[in-house]
Amino acid sequence: MADLTAAQRVALARNPKRPGTADFIAALFTDFFEQRGDRLCREDPSILGGVALFHGVPVTVIGHRKGRDLQENLRCNFGMPSPEGYRKAQRLMKAAEKFGRPVITFIDTPGAYPGLEAEARGQGEAIASCLAVMSGLNVPLIAVVTGEGGSGGALALAMGNTVLMLENAVYSVLSPEGFASILWKDSSRAEEACGVMKLTAADLFGLGVIDSVLPEPEGGAQEDPAALYETLDAALTAALRKAGRIADPAAHRRRKFAAMGERFLIEAGKEEL
Repeated sequence: MADLTAAQRVALARNPKRPGTADFIAALFTDFFEQRGDRLCREDPSILGGVALFHGVPVTVIGHRKGRDLQENLRCNFGMPSPEGYRKAQRLMKAAEKFGRPVITFIDTPGAYPGLEAEARGQGEAIASCLAVMSGLNVPLIAVVTGEGGSGGALALAMGNTVLMLENAVYSVLSPEGFASILWKDSSRAEEACGVMKLTAADLFGLGVIDSVLPEPEGGAQEDPAALYETLDAALTAALRKAGRIADPAAHRRRKFAAMGERFLIEAGKEEL
């Protein structure tokens, strides 16, 4: 589907029928045991996580969860986690390290919940702590951007040794609507913003932000989920095998993201000249 525009890919990434974290867990893993709560405040349904088997190997699976209808979306806050969701993710990642389980994350969120109550309970700190935990995690971490990857709310689960991205997923610092509102003071120019934000899988692969683009069925992942699950199964198997050969996953992850930052600083310096 190379002929699709960036705006069309954004629409596909937001399609409510697109497979989500719960679908990937059901299709790719066995013996999933969900774990709930952050042990500090409450359960946040917008983050789904637990322990499962991937081809017989124990892993920890964590992902953003959206709803299929209005009622489920309200329960999951439209896939926008509160601090409790990110603290739950940290709890699961720390347990994974304790028991030597690789971590697999699925990213699909418009962003962390920006409400006053979330900020009051430490939203920024929770996201920063997630990044700190991931940077020091001494087990392999594979991240998959499956739909929307919005801002720090997405990055909080995406600091992987390998970062995969579905062909019609998007990943950016903020939504096209937000970009247009800030840059042009006009949210109606969101489609135009899609074209300049470099948010598609192909763009990000070219920039070195992600490691691989996974093809989707014609018309998008929702048209043939079974075919997508086969593709993702093979990609995860290969990524885990490769990550398992890394002697120090935490150091590898820090080098990977530090090099990315250095490269962008160099490019920004060239543009200023």
